[in-house]
Amino acid sequence: MAAGHRACNDVTVTPSTIDEIKTPALIVDQQAFDHNCAAMDAVLPGAALRPHVKAFKSTDLARRLAAAGHTAFCAATPREIEGMVAAGLGEDLLLANESLDVARLGALSENANITVAVDSDATLDAAIKGGIRSVLIDVEVGLPRCGCSIEEAGPLADRARAAGLDVRGVMGYEGHLMMVEDRSERIDQVGSCMSDLLAASERVGGKIVSGGGTGTFDSNTWCTEIQAGSYLLMDTQYAKLDLPFRQALSVLATVISVSKKGWIVVDVGLKGLGMDHGDPTWPDGEVFFCSDEHTTLCPPEMSAWSVGDRVQLYPAHVDPTVAKHTQMWLVDGEAVVDRWAVDLRHW
Repeated sequence: MAAGHRACNDVTVTPSTIDEIKTPALIVDQQAFDHNCAAMDAVLPGAALRPHVKAFKSTDLARRLAAAGHTAFCAATPREIEGMVAAGLGEDLLLANESLDVARLGALSENANITVAVDSDATLDAAIKGGIRSVLIDVEVGLPRCGCSIEEAGPLADRARAAGLDVRGVMGYEGHLMMVEDRSERIDQVGSCMSDLLAASERVGGKIVSGGGTGTFDSNTWCTEIQAGSYLLMDTQYAKLDLPFRQALSVLATVISVSKKGWIVVDVGLKGLGMDHGDPTWPDGEVFFCSDEHTTLCPPEMSAWSVGDRVQLYPAHVDPTVAKHTQMWLVDGEAVVDRWAVDLRHW
């Protein structure tokens, strides 16, 4: 590789083409990304969408959403909230997850509007002690994860108000329904879950009923706001559904070995791919297997491949894939358009 290309590996220098990007790297196709933004905005404009930053972990990308009218965000970790505040994106932030480590967020209350989810006396106590000013009552609606029962929601809200907190409403995540492939079945099951959330909302009060995600963004018509994030970049698991979004994110890799036995090896593996939903997809052939720093691919025509060639792998799960990298490159065809820092990683 020429010395000029090596200089482009410095994060302060933007390469001009894909070929100049050091691999492995995250690539975002601008046309697919713009399409995804437009498809979401057509259904959930402005405050109807509360983008979930856990999916993309980038304040650069979040600024684009804010400019398009999505100024309220949710996050999964205190670190994500802190990063959004530091970036000046603190108009309406929701920690949509239980945490006992919220005093660090209460300390930011003069510079941002921060709400946290609570589902127990212990998490509410942490919010009160930590200087949090507003909460949502998190209600379990079928996913065996966080959330209180309908019966517990009202008393918890009463206790929060008695302590001087603003109870803005409820949230409930129907994550177990995100991958129901039959649309009518998905709608029916989401409706059943949301009936529980609405019942809790009647007991809790407040204007917000928050829930949903990319898989139910247009089938959950009961919530006042939808917490979707993966739609922007997409992954091959969500691609199985009847969603209007395109694969925008891929992992760029370089061929580092070619075997006469019928496979090629590229320079990205488990340390650069979220694998909890399975292997990535390679449009030009079969993914044989992934190891720590390598992925072995089986192309249909071996003679077409040489050491130094580039491939793009499409991850099965976008959120943990993004979390393994420090930046994303926005590209239009072969041209590099922008660099987005992945600056909201960790906890």
